[in-house]
Amino acid sequence: MTGLRERKKRRTRGALIRVAHELIVTRGYDDTTVDQIADAVDVSQRTFFRYFSSKEEVALALQDETEAGFYGAVRDRPAEESPIRALRNALDATWDHFGEAITEIVPIGLYMRMWQVIETTPSLLAAHLRRSTETEARLAALLTAREGLSPDDRRPRVLVASFTGVMRAAGREWGEGEDVTVEAARRTMDTYLDLMAPALSDDWSRR
Repeated sequence: MTGLRERKKRRTRGALIRVAHELIVTRGYDDTTVDQIADAVDVSQRTFFRYFSSKEEVALALQDETEAGFYGAVRDRPAEESPIRALRNALDATWDHFGEAITEIVPIGLYMRMWQVIETTPSLLAAHLRRSTETEARLAALLTAREGLSPDDRRPRVLVASFTGVMRAAGREWGEGEDVTVEAARRTMDTYLDLMAPALSDDWSRR
C-alpha cells in the first residue's frame, strides 16, 4: 500500500503538471513562469524544483510518460510479430489505454490542447524532439535484441527513425488543425502510418 507521504508527493506532482498545462494553454509557454506555476499550487519555487528541473520538464512530463508507455507496449509484443507489426500494434495498444493514465492527472481535453501547443510552439517542439531521441535509441536497441541482431545492424535504427518520423509528421498536421480530440489525433496518425508502405514503394503511379 502506498504510504501517506508518497501519496502527498504524487498529488503535488500531479497538481504542478495540471496547473502548468492550464497556464501554458491559456497564456502560452513563453508567458508562463515557474513562479506562476508554483504560486497557483501554493508551493514554493524550491518545492517546484524538487519535482521538476525546469518549466520545460513539467510541460513535457505527460508526453514523456506517453512515450514510456509506448516503449513498454513494444517490449511486451509477442516475439512472433515482425518489427514493423510490433510497433504498429504497440501504438494501437497505447491508444487504447491512452486516457487512463492521463486522466489521473489532467482532463483529457487539457492534455490534447497541451499537445497542440507543443506541436505549434517551436521552442517546446524542439525540446520534445530532443528528449524523444533517447526513447528512439532505446526502441532501436530493444528491436535489435528482440530480433537477435548484431549491434552493427542498422535496420532497427532505420525502422524506428521512419516510424517515429511518420508519427511526427502526423502530429504536426493534427496540431495545425481545429479538431483537438483524441479521435482526430489517432485518425491522422493511422492515415499517415497506412501510407508508410506505399510511400516507400517504387510504384508511385496514381490510382
